Amino acid sequence: MDIKTDLQRIALQEETLKFERFDKATAWDLGTRLKTACEEQGVCATIEVRLARDTVFFYSMPGTSASNADWARRKRNVVELMELSSYRVGLSFKLQGDSLEDLMGLPLRDYADHGGSFPVLVKGVGCIGAVTVSGLPQREDHALVVQVLAQMCGVDPSELALEDE
Repeated sequence: MDIKTDLQRIALQEETLKFERFDKATAWDLGTRLKTACEEQGVCATIEVRLARDTVFFYSMPGTSASNADWARRKRNVVELMELSSYRVGLSFKLQGDSLEDLMGLPLRDYADHGGSFPVLVKGVGCIGAVTVSGLPQREDHALVVQVLAQMCGVDPSELALEDE
């Protein structure tokens, strides 16, 4: 895995995965699609979709714990602050040798720049929310979200996938 290559690919994901419109019904559809994807892959995760900082979908699958919900909250806080995917933010800091805490004074208790949260983006508008998955290794959390967003945006997920480690 090359961090610079991943960062370029994640920037492309963020540029490509934009909705024409997004409302609470779309948020619910996104959440249920993520739940179905987890079930099909035989994994369990906590799933959260927020729209304008309002939680409109939340589900903790059997096999998750309260810590997954807390990780989701912390990753989502990064997206809501930076309007970038949490994985992109984390990889950027890793490449620079910095951290959110050192550079911005953000407490680790409330902010986690680990993969799994992605901005909900609308064409011509920008970031209007966040979708978060927590329960898998961070790269897999990120990949799962991108896979479902790509399907919803009419993009072949393989065109945006990160390279295998």
